[in-house]
Amino acid sequence: MNPYSSPVSRIGVLGMGTYLPSGTRTNQDVAAAAGVTPEWIAQRTGVHTRHVADPDQAASDLAAAAVRAAVAAAGIDIDQLDVLIAATSTPDELGPSTACRVQALTGARHAVALDVSAACAGWLFAARVAHDWLRGHGGARYAAVVGVEAYSKFLDPTDRGTAVLFADGAAAAVLGPVPDGAGFTDFRLGSDGTGAHHVLIPAGGSRVPASPATLGDHRHHIHMDGRAVRDFIVEIFPRLVRESLAANDLRLQDIDAFITHQPNPVLLRSLGERIGIPPGRLVIVGDEVGNIGAASAPYALAGAAARGLLPRGGRILLAVFGAGVTWGSALLTWTGAPTIRIAPTRVPHAGASPAASPASAPPLQRSSS
Repeated sequence: MNPYSSPVSRIGVLGMGTYLPSGTRTNQDVAAAAGVTPEWIAQRTGVHTRHVADPDQAASDLAAAAVRAAVAAAGIDIDQLDVLIAATSTPDELGPSTACRVQALTGARHAVALDVSAACAGWLFAARVAHDWLRGHGGARYAAVVGVEAYSKFLDPTDRGTAVLFADGAAAAVLGPVPDGAGFTDFRLGSDGTGAHHVLIPAGGSRVPASPATLGDHRHHIHMDGRAVRDFIVEIFPRLVRESLAANDLRLQDIDAFITHQPNPVLLRSLGERIGIPPGRLVIVGDEVGNIGAASAPYALAGAAARGLLPRGGRILLAVFGAGVTWGSALLTWTGAPTIRIAPTRVPHAGASPAASPASAPPLQRSSS
């Protein structure tokens, strides 16, 4: 029998998992080096806490924990994965793919492992690849798609434009067959390479290989033109929402939850009000974790599910945007997929050492900022 002769009709989320490293940096921790006050950070960004990987933790370590959690939530065995896709801007090495490292760490021995690089939009790009892979190959049933960043390894603590925003974390989803009427529809992806210079790590690749000079010039840190990035987000987010709704004959009120990349909670809330998104339907998690890049959107999706914000059969609009520049949207009808989140236990006062929770952390409460 031809393995390509029986494509699956609908693909959706079967389970989700997230992982946050135990180290944290509060606004008080980062403010002095960045030359600002904690109050300035809260007012300008809305971010209050960032999670930070240990010195011996790489992106693949965070991703592997999230993938294990997602597989457990989906109720399958790790060796049932047919595809494993990692979306990241902070790979373990320039090569091999971080997904291969995750495969080795998780024991996903039957999975085809590959990376997708689309910066903060990467998870949705990777989900599209996995979605089409599963639909077009009758012999494949399950894919793990993980967004992960270890941004703290690439930050200049004196650069207030990046040090106050970026953080570490991972979030994964297991995709597979779902009933008719559920799952993903209407992926819309785009990119404009003329804006690639707005956010990048300038050195370490084939254009500017690492050298003592590049190290001395801090060219292995994230460089960002904050004004250009803000202008891009202000233009692209409303357009993604508007075009997705128009193409599917929907209204804002027809969407149960808006899941987006989380570059800056203050900016997102402002844009949500400008667009007219109904109160409580724009999911904001950047206040509690900062900007975790390709992990931001799936972390927000998992967080919304854990908090009971996604009704079974609910309609979700995903909208992402990132360096490159890249952007994308999709509609997702929720199936009630379970979520397992692994995070440090919250501590009662700043300065206490957080301890890693044993398995599934209780849902984090949304901060009010």
